Amino acid sequence: MIKALQLNKWANLGCFGHRLHNAIERSVQNASGPQGCAVSRATGVCKKVVSMFSYSWKKQKALMRAQNEQSLPLHKLITESPTRWGSRLQMMERVLEQEKAITQALAADKKTRHLVPTWQDIQVLESVTAALKPLQDFTDALSGEAYVSVSYLKPVIHLLNAEVLNPNEGDTELTQEIKVKVLD
Repeated sequence: MIKALQLNKWANLGCFGHRLHNAIERSVQNASGPQGCAVSRATGVCKKVVSMFSYSWKKQKALMRAQNEQSLPLHKLITESPTRWGSRLQMMERVLEQEKAITQALAADKKTRHLVPTWQDIQVLESVTAALKPLQDFTDALSGEAYVSVSYLKPVIHLLNAEVLNPNEGDTELTQEIKVKVLD
């Protein structure tokens, strides 16, 4: 493909979906100061919690009991795939959805109490998901291999600048910072 572009002297447009993926990864990983540490910690807690429930059938049963008691949907936790930022977002959303059941299942055992997400972790997860949730549809739409998506670029970039990543009054400081870094 690169050789064909060179021979025909065509402009080389990188995959916008991939570029958006990289921008999102950098914005979350490079959050500044204590917020950056908080994002890393909250993400790490999510991964450990998901891992705990993935590898232990006893914990899975405890989670299902807690979900029933809390009247939560009987959803399994979602494991992150490092090459898909959207899977991290889905993991965070599911942990937030099942927070009460997770807390109940982990707090019942002395060996796993330390994995219970703190209120600070929950706030960070909520801020990150608030910033990134609107971008999930764009990544999926712009990563198509079976159709041409270059005509989407200009309207999508305008929409990202004007609405989706424009900081709002109700956004937390972390949500605003992530939005600005994705745009940069």
